[in-house]
This record gives sequence, structure tokens and C-alpha cells, in this order.
Amino acid sequence: MPEVADCDEGTPLLRDDASSDDFQDEDYKSRWRSIRVMYFTMFLSSVGFTIVITSIWPYLQKIDDTANASFLGWVVAAYSLGQMVASPIFGVWSNYRPRREPLVCSIFINVSANIYYAYVYLPRTNNKFHMLISRAFVGFGAGNVAVVRSYVAGATSLKERTSAMANMSACQALGFILGPADISEESEETIDHVAVLTSNVLFFIVMFIFAVFETIATPLSMDMFAWTRKEAVLYNGIIICCIGFESILVFLVVKVASKRFGDRPVLLAGLAIIFCGFFILLPWGNHYPKIQWADLKNNSLVSQVSKATITSNSSLEPTGCPYEQTWCQYTPAIHLAQFISADILIGVGYPACNVMSYTLYSKILGPKPQGVYMGWLTASGSGARTLGPVFVSHVYTILGPRWAFSLICAMVVGAILLLSSVYHRLIAFSVRHGRTTE
Repeated sequence: MPEVADCDEGTPLLRDDASSDDFQDEDYKSRWRSIRVMYFTMFLSSVGFTIVITSIWPYLQKIDDTANASFLGWVVAAYSLGQMVASPIFGVWSNYRPRREPLVCSIFINVSANIYYAYVYLPRTNNKFHMLISRAFVGFGAGNVAVVRSYVAGATSLKERTSAMANMSACQALGFILGPADISEESEETIDHVAVLTSNVLFFIVMFIFAVFETIATPLSMDMFAWTRKEAVLYNGIIICCIGFESILVFLVVKVASKRFGDRPVLLAGLAIIFCGFFILLPWGNHYPKIQWADLKNNSLVSQVSKATITSNSSLEPTGCPYEQTWCQYTPAIHLAQFISADILIGVGYPACNVMSYTLYSKILGPKPQGVYMGWLTASGSGARTLGPVFVSHVYTILGPRWAFSLICAMVVGAILLLSSVYHRLIAFSVRHGRTTE
């Protein structure tokens, strides 16, 4: 395997054999400058992602009127499918080559794919498939998150890792790093594969749940609250913005809580809060949503002529729950207070679970090059974000929110039981081998 020309790029950050304290201090400061540049880039990326995820459903309806909610699930899933494929590739690449190579490549792909996405309305036909392809390439470009995570894991000490991971999760995106920082020596001790597999499964569930939440928020609000496309984009954008500020506060609290109580209790508490959020979101009561094209007289639907007349009037936009979704006629409406309360709880539980999943996984791996392992963790998360949108779009369209959110609640309960059953094995590598105490 060819060696990297720049010897600094293969040198571990936290080494014990530094020739001088000054060199070690300068190297340490250089790494943290790189991490902070990455934080800022992640913040900018999160802004772009939020704009897309809140407007993707209205945009899809505008460019191709043949697209339905089920196809929306595939469009959202395409991003994560691309990321799932790319993450292990970029992870392996970063283990054997300077990290700037996969990062520059992925950023170029990401920028090009976003330009493609911006102009998917130009083709005369098959616009929805152009959107699907563009989102897949955007996700492929976002696959470098594995490189980012492994860099932070290698560039920080065990004590600093929770704080660094929390800061990175607060920014929620990808960034550019000046150089690699792999720990080049393999550890003689083995990794607990049960703990590694369990961490991947738990992360899959956490990302699956959030993918469901971010996918269904806009269609759900349009169906339940009779919001127009413009209102749905605006109001959901405001809600996500507030959740973003809430997440920042959660990350600050998580850093303190993990030091006081440990990583595992915080992860367990996060899952419990997520369960409460989706449980509150279940439909209750005897108030039903407004149904599109419904005529209360004679309990019949409006005629196709009336529908065509309303559709042809560009000043009107159909609002409410589409009559094609038969569950709209017998499923109680979700109230705005329920929706907001669920947003708040999920906005607390998800970031706590996200940062604790990464932190625990990194500590379990210990002093090994983590590019490949982080690639698999990112791939499991991307797989979840591929399946989650497809799952919820089909279940929601056919069976409605009661079934969709009940199944999510059952999945969270399963995650809590899994975490409880292997609780004693999810410990840091150094603790397992007696180097430090928990």
C-alpha cells in the first residue's frame, strides 16, 4: 500500500512520544482549528438540508402532478440510499489515503447534485424521476460523514470525545478537514462484537425513527390542519428552526449529563422521551380532519366536473385530507397542540440519542483506525433513512397515522429492551481492558 508523502498526515494526534511539548501543543491546536472549521461548514450544510426537507413535498407536487405521497417516500429515501452506499467506500478510502481526497471528491459530487436538483423542473417529462436521481447523488456526496466522525474520534482524547461529538452533532452536517489523524497502530485486544453490532442496531432504530418524523411532518400537517403548500413550508420551517435551537440546548445539557450519569443512561432517557413524543402523536377524540372534495350533502363526494372546475382555477388550492386516503373518513384528527408537543419531545430525545450513539460507538472501538467502522455505522443510519421514508409513506397513505405511529412506538420499546439487555456490555474499550475505571 503506498505511503502518504506528508509524514504529519500519518502521525497520531495524541501521542506519548512527542519530541517536545511545543510541537505537541501546536499539533493539538492545529487539529482543533480543523475541527472548528468543520463545525462551521456543518452548520451551513444543515441550513441547506432544512430548506430542502421542508419544501421537498410541495416542490415535488409542483414539478410533477403525477407524484403521490408514496413516491415522496422514495425521493426522501434516495438521499440515504446514496449515503449508505458511499459511507463505507469513503471510510475505507480515508483509512489508506489522506482524508482530504475523499472529502474534496464528496463535496464536488454534493455541489453538482444540488445544482441538478435545483433544475429538475426543466425536463418536459419524468421530472419526479430526475428529482429521485438528484437526491441519490446528493446523498452519495454526503457519505463523507464517516470520514468526519473518524477524524474527530482520532483527534480527541476519551474525555474530550463526548464534548466533541456533541458539538459536531449540534452542527448536523459535513465539513472539510485539513489532514488525516488516524491512529496507525492496531490494538492487540479485540473489540466486543456484540457491543458493536448492538450499537449499529440502536443507531439504525434512532435514525429510522427520525427519518419517519422528518418525512411525514409536511404531508401530515397539510392533511390534518388543511394547510396550503406555502403554509406547510413556512410553518414547518419555523418548527424545525425552533427544534434546531432546542437541539443546541440539548447538546449542551447532554455533555453535562453524560459526565454526571454516564452515556448509557442518557441514551436510555432519550429513547424514553422519543416514545412519549410518538405516543402523544397518536390520533384521539371524535374530531375528524377536513376532507378534500367532500360534499356533506347526501354524504357523497363531489362530482368529477366540480373537481375539475376547482382544479382549473389557479387561485384555489385543495386543502385537507385527500379522499383517496380512506382512513381520513374514520381516523380522528391530530390536533395542533399534539403536533407541537410531539415536535418538542422528539426534538429533545433524538439529539440526545444521536450524540450518545456516536460517542458510545467510538469509545467501544477504542484505539483503532475508525474509518471503516464509522463507515458501517453511517451506512446503518443511511439504511434506516432509506427504509424509514418508504415505510411511513406507504403505511401512512394506506393505513393512516394511527398505525404508522403505533408501529414506531413498538419499535422504540424494542430498542429500549435491547439496550437494557446488553447494558453491561456497552462500555468503553479502555474500561473493558482495565486501563481506566468507568
